[in-house]
Order: sequence, then structure tokens, then C-alpha cells
Amino acid sequence: MTEVSRRLLLASGLAATATPALAATRAAAPKPWGATPSKRQLAWHAREQYAFVHFSINTFTDREWGYGDEDPKLFDPTDFDPDQIVAAAKAGGMRGIILTAKHHDGFCLWPTMLTEHCIRNSPYKNGKGDVVGEMERATRRAGLDFGLYLSPWDRNHADYGRPAYVEYFRKQVVELCTRYGTLFEFWFDGANGGDGYYGGARDTRKIDAPKYYNWPSIVALVHQHQPMACTFDPLGADVRWVGNEDGVAGDPCWPTMPNHPYVQSEGNSGVRGAPLWWPAETDVSIRPGWFYHADEDAKVKTPARLVKLYDESVGRGTNLNLNLPPDRRGRLADIDVAVLKSFGTAQAATFARDLAQGAVATASQSRGAGFSPANVLDGRADSYWSTADGITTPSLVLDLPPGRAFDLIRLREHLPLGLRVTRFAVDAEVDGRWRELAQHACIGAQRIIRLPALVTARRLRLRILEAPACPAIREIALFRQVAPTAVATVVASDPSIVATTRWSIAAASAPGAQALLDNDTATSWALPAPKASAPASVTIDLGATETLAGFSLTPSRAVMADTAPPKGYRIETSTDGTDWQEAGKGELPNIAYALATQRIAFAAPVTARLLRLSFAETAIPARRLAIAGIGAFRPRSG
Repeated sequence: MTEVSRRLLLASGLAATATPALAATRAAAPKPWGATPSKRQLAWHAREQYAFVHFSINTFTDREWGYGDEDPKLFDPTDFDPDQIVAAAKAGGMRGIILTAKHHDGFCLWPTMLTEHCIRNSPYKNGKGDVVGEMERATRRAGLDFGLYLSPWDRNHADYGRPAYVEYFRKQVVELCTRYGTLFEFWFDGANGGDGYYGGARDTRKIDAPKYYNWPSIVALVHQHQPMACTFDPLGADVRWVGNEDGVAGDPCWPTMPNHPYVQSEGNSGVRGAPLWWPAETDVSIRPGWFYHADEDAKVKTPARLVKLYDESVGRGTNLNLNLPPDRRGRLADIDVAVLKSFGTAQAATFARDLAQGAVATASQSRGAGFSPANVLDGRADSYWSTADGITTPSLVLDLPPGRAFDLIRLREHLPLGLRVTRFAVDAEVDGRWRELAQHACIGAQRIIRLPALVTARRLRLRILEAPACPAIREIALFRQVAPTAVATVVASDPSIVATTRWSIAAASAPGAQALLDNDTATSWALPAPKASAPASVTIDLGATETLAGFSLTPSRAVMADTAPPKGYRIETSTDGTDWQEAGKGELPNIAYALATQRIAFAAPVTARLLRLSFAETAIPARRLAIAGIGAFRPRSG
């Protein structure tokens, strides 16, 4: 029976009275092509978006990376409310929570007996608290999935870099895998080795991470106790890093990768036809930093920016891992909560109604019974349209009900059969004429196409332009974006933050340095890369004499080719512009990839009217240096 005659049969109502003799035997399914996902990877793909929660001793030291010498007594949230955090994440459409159980400083948020550098020795609940357990229970009360982050690097542990530490780390993995119920993801950070406290040694320890940890054995250890937990991110893990912390996946972003250690350029885009199913997770924070900082209260991403992040991550077949950092109370700030609610409400309304429903699907060719074009409309994860094995560039048309206006198109492939479509186009018939709406590479888990304006089409057509095997298209869906409600920005209220309104540039080694003071991370001071013999420098007049506890530097997050932030800094202070004293110098850790604000405390408070900063090299090889902002902070009272 042809697709056209089948459509007429359905339209006339005769299909319901068809005799058993007319029922076709189900055709054989296509054979899988290339790499395919595991059962746990399929479950991971279905989650689409979830929340990271970075909350630890860094929250109380105003750092991004702790050194490992922090006193556990610093961890003292005044109003820890895991239900508030989880509720805000759920309102934002997140389907799970991944908590940082231990960051690079080695401080453990669960009452482990493996180290004294843990919550047992904090004032929180008089040492009887368990933040991991409390977050896990709150997450499950809300009906969300729970996962954990455990940093392999430990700047506190005396044996880091030696075999004894690996045994300690494995015991931590087992504790977390066996105490907190079913986990959907176990996150291993890629930062491994460098300066640390290391039990008082205060030295630098470098490791060869793959050999040191023996990652296959660590991944196997997780799966021994948590068979459905996807591991992140070393070779052999279930999920890979997308290659940046901006929330932007490559376009396309293939879920397949070569069977060799991770390469950042490959991680962002994946590699078509590679042998490993190693899909990308797109991680980004709702704020510039991963931990809470009061000076970022006015820099929370807008709901509209989150919609764009969704398009650039979930819309390209990756999963979005959106970081939500609690403040020193142990709660999300009001502005973060408001943004999540606006974003989640708009997205729920957008995807509440599939405007393709009610359409009639036909195709240039169909594999036979069980693989009808109509399967793309049935909402099921286990059905799909396919063609005969030799038909790799077919087309499918949806005849739409009249008056359907849409600006979002969502396509999905049937992932158990592998990644079959290489390139495709989508057309719309408007006023009797076909016009191409979009052409892309890769469908995968899903491809969301956002149109510049609403389209009211009589018909929609999917054309497969290039494919190594017959397609297996699970879904074609149409939506109309509901715009999120704007949320008023807030003004940072922390009295320790020095306002930059009276600041000015007194001198600079290149023009454009005024961008450092405009409180806008979208603008930056960009100049040729400095050298040790010719460092870049800028002198800032604070407009009045201040007592300072330190300064901050925000790297540029703008996408600029062959541009990088500084690797390190030297800062001098002066009260009169004649006599200068060095206030500090050192490295800006992880700045090239995290691109987070660096807050550098002075060894002791200094009195200054002028700040002079110099930069001798870029963090990674690049032709240009870029910095978005400079700030300063006073000593905290009390």
C-alpha cells in the first residue's frame, strides 16, 4: 500500500474497518549504524537539563579554587535550605541536581571518617550535619534525580600525587556511591595537580592523570555500585566535556568521539563517524563564577540568556548542566530564583503544545509496516520513521492544520540505531511555494531550529541531504516560543565591594582600557599579547584613598579568535603616584578555561589611591590579551 493511498484510507475512515487480511507484516528493523549509546547513556540523554550546585568552603572564602589550607570552621551556613535550592531548580525546568561533594580544596560535605578536612569539624549543626545527605533527600522529595561531583584533585591531602592518595580517593568514591541512593551521574573534574597545601607541605605536585588514577578502574568502580550512573569526563567515561564553560556546544555537536584521550577542539564539536558514543555535557553557571560571590548579584544571567543557552546546548543534542550557587546562608539568592522561575515558566508554556499534532505525515519512501511516517508524530521514544536500506536521502512532509504559526522546530533521531543523518534541510510551503527554512548537520538526540520570525505554513518538509544509512527519525515537532518575563536586575549590596563609579584610567600600555571599568563583561580591554620583556600594564585612579583587602579581575568571555586572558599578574599600589609598593603577584588559576572572576586577597590590607597592574603573558598561547574588568574589595567587618 502506498503512502498516498494509506493517507486517503485514513482520511475516509475506512482504516478502522480494514480486514485482518489487509494488515501488513511488520518489516524488519534497520541494523544499527556506527557507535550506539548504552542503556545508561540513553537515560542520560532523556534528562536534557539539570542543575549543578557548587556550595562548599569556597562560598565562605570568596574563592573559586580553595588552596586546601582552609579551617573547616569557616563552613557555617546560617540558613541552609536544600528544599529552597531544589524547588528553584525544578521551577527552572531542571530534572536533576549534581552537588559538589568535594572541590579541589579537599573539604568534604559529608561526615566521612577518611579525613578531618570535612563537615564533621565545622560549626554546621555542631558537626552533625551532612549536606550531601540533606541535598539528596530534598532532591528526591521534589521528584528529581541526584548526582555527585567529586574532585580528583585534592589540595589538602598530604599524599596527593602518591599511590596512597589514589586509595583514599577510591574509598571516597565508594562512600558516595553507597550512602546516597541511586545516582544518575558521577562527575570527575579535569583539574588535576598544581599548587596546594598538601598537609602543610605547600608545594606543587604534577601528575599524569590517566596513569595516576587509572581511570578505567575508577569508572568501573562507580558502575560496580551505580550501574546507571553516567561518569564524566575522562576517556572511558560515559559523558564528555563540551570544551568550554560558556554553555555553548559546537554546531554541529556530534555525540561520537575517537578512542583516544580527550582533545578540546574535538570535545566541542565531536567527530562524525568516530567509534565511541561519548556525548557532550554543556556546563555553565547562572553567574560568572561557579561559587557564590556577592559582587556578582548584578551579573546573573537573564531569562532570555538562558533561553539562548538552551538553544546552544540542549538544542544541539547535548545536555545542559546549569550551575546554581547557594550563598552563605545556604540558599539561592532572590535574583537567581526569579530568573529560574521566569525561564522555567516560559519554557514550559513553549513546549506545552506540539503544533505538529493533527498533521498528516507522508514520505517519499517508507520501510513498511511499523516504520510509517506517522510515527514522527506519536510522541513515543520507541517508534520512528525509516526507509528501505538503500534509501538514504528521502523526504517527509507534514500536511499541517490551517493557521498553525510556529518559530521552533524540534527533530529527534532514534538513538539506539546510531547517528544516521549527516546533513538535512527543513522547508516550509507558504502561499503555494516551498522555501528552505534551515539546513544543518547532525540531528542526534535532538536538534532545535529557532526561526527568526513566526511562520504559518501549509506544509513542512524534512529532506535528508546526506546519510550513510537509511534514516530513523523519531520526532518532528513544532512550537511557538513564549518569551520569558524580564526580571529586574539588582545592585550588589555588599559593603566590602568598592564601587568603580569614581575610578578612571590614569595610564595604560594600549588604548581601550576604559572598558575595564564599565561593569560590563561584554566589553573588554583587548591588546597585543604581552611579553616578559614588554608586559601590558594599566594604572587605575580610585578617585579617593581606600583601604583595600584585595582586587578582582574578570576575564573576557566574548568569543574572539586567538585571544586569551592573562596567565598571572603583578599589582602595585600608591597613595601619591610617586612611591609604589608591590601588593602581590602570582598565577590566575584555571582562568583560561573557567573564565571566572578571580578575587585575589592581599597578604594584609593596603591603603591606596592608585593601582598598577601588569601582565607578562597570556594564559594559553594567543596573539591578543583580553580582560573584561578590574575591581577591588575592602576588608570585611566583623
